[in-house]
Amino acid sequence: MNYRNITDLSADAQRFARENTIDPDLIVGIPRSGLLVANLLCLYFDIPMTDVDGLCEGNLIDTGERYDDAGSIRDVDSVLVVDDSVKSGRQMKKTRNRLDELELPFDVSYGAIYVSPWGHEYVDHWAEVVSPPRVFEWNITHHPVLQNSCVDIDGVLCRDPTPEENDDGERYREFLSTVEPDIIPNQRIGHLVTSRLEKYRAETEEWLDEHGVRYDTLVMMDLPSKEARQERGNHARYKADAYDSTGAALFIESDPRQAAEISRRTSKPVFCYETKEMIRPGHARRVYRTAERAVSKLRESPAAFPAIAGKFLYYRGYHMASKLLRF
Repeated sequence: MNYRNITDLSADAQRFARENTIDPDLIVGIPRSGLLVANLLCLYFDIPMTDVDGLCEGNLIDTGERYDDAGSIRDVDSVLVVDDSVKSGRQMKKTRNRLDELELPFDVSYGAIYVSPWGHEYVDHWAEVVSPPRVFEWNITHHPVLQNSCVDIDGVLCRDPTPEENDDGERYREFLSTVEPDIIPNQRIGHLVTSRLEKYRAETEEWLDEHGVRYDTLVMMDLPSKEARQERGNHARYKADAYDSTGAALFIESDPRQAAEISRRTSKPVFCYETKEMIRPGHARRVYRTAERAVSKLRESPAAFPAIAGKFLYYRGYHMASKLLRF
């Protein structure tokens, strides 16, 4: 699973601007993700931007203001139309056809930060070829990959319960029924895999239905109580087994430690929703060992921890350390 985050996009947008022989007067973003790229590039070039509709109507966005005077576009000689990525080329081809029909009075070129091995045929400029399967931080919760993914509920679709709410009784039932969603994917989810107990299936299904979450299967822990679940302490193994049995291509997990363990057990990618990190086989073992060593050193020598933490942060392990310290 090829993955790029916002930090990657920012760096690659700057590289795109440096390495491609382009000198545009205007950046045009293809909604929606292309507007993110357009914002980055217009700041880099220090020129105005707009969206595709704005270009067609002659409206520009510059220095925080919107100019509706069609004459403001008369000084434009060169336009760069951009999107975050091109895979099949369908959206880029549709945009090109629309703009070609207008016979615009300036040069128009097309670009994308990421293209598939065949996507470069639809653009004039690009930064990197990223082969499928691929997913990006800014669209992962609305990407078709969800249809063949396992997705955690608490910490992803909604927040985790507080200790007071997590009483395995009436307060918990109220939480399950009333908690506000954090994200509602617009794609159908293949498998919801949660550590919630099977006895709370009715409340969970009602909440999912109320908020329009579409899914194929809901996997829940078949244990009698919260105490029994805590005694087993096998959340990651349980989720890893579900991941393997479903044949899904990706697991989206909220907890960093569990995410690393799920990937280690399955040798498959896991996206940690809390840290926005894609944990891959091999990398999961390194991250997990780094977290364990950092916590061990902290317990042995608290005074030396700042130096240790610097190295640990380099490996993006801070969130995992904070989870381990709770034990």
